[in-house]
Amino acid sequence: MRFLTIRVLAILLITPLMLWVVATTVAPAQEHEDAPNHPRIAPTPVQIVALDECDPTTFNAALGPDFCKNVALALAAPFATTFQNLFKEAMEGHPDKSWDFEPDAVTINQGTPLIVVNQGGEPHTFTEVAKFGGGFIPTLNHGEETVPECAGGFKVVAVARTRILQGSQLQVTGLSKGEHLFECCIHPWMRVTVEVE
Repeated sequence: MRFLTIRVLAILLITPLMLWVVATTVAPAQEHEDAPNHPRIAPTPVQIVALDECDPTTFNAALGPDFCKNVALALAAPFATTFQNLFKEAMEGHPDKSWDFEPDAVTINQGTPLIVVNQGGEPHTFTEVAKFGGGFIPTLNHGEETVPECAGGFKVVAVARTRILQGSQLQVTGLSKGEHLFECCIHPWMRVTVEVE
């Protein structure tokens, strides 16, 4: 009987405490439109993934050790793209489609954050641009002019802030309603359109 009484007391004391903790840790993010007294709940982020198929042997020989960390394809060379072929294909006007953001288009509610994760083997950027165009490496631009937002490359702080190293992520918040265009300033055919409602 004594055990049962302690258990009941524990439940009666701990349950309200747990509910209070949970209620106070809900992150306020967006206000309910028709009732200002409703609790605000953070929207679930939307994930965008940066992908590539860099061949570690040729990329690291050209750019330095550990530049390409594409471990998933290191033993499957026929599926990886060599450094030379990446440039050759881009200059011929058909850049490698293995370098991609997935999905290519998303629609989100205002206040929803984007989480951009680099699951490829080399660095990328996720840079907002007024219109799609070329990046800061002219030989990868497949004939397009460099867009102003990418000009200057990583020497420009605004571009450097959008860099995503292999295995890392970038969070984008505060997008206004309307259409937003993002591209990689290194591999400018990697593009995403974000519609904010």
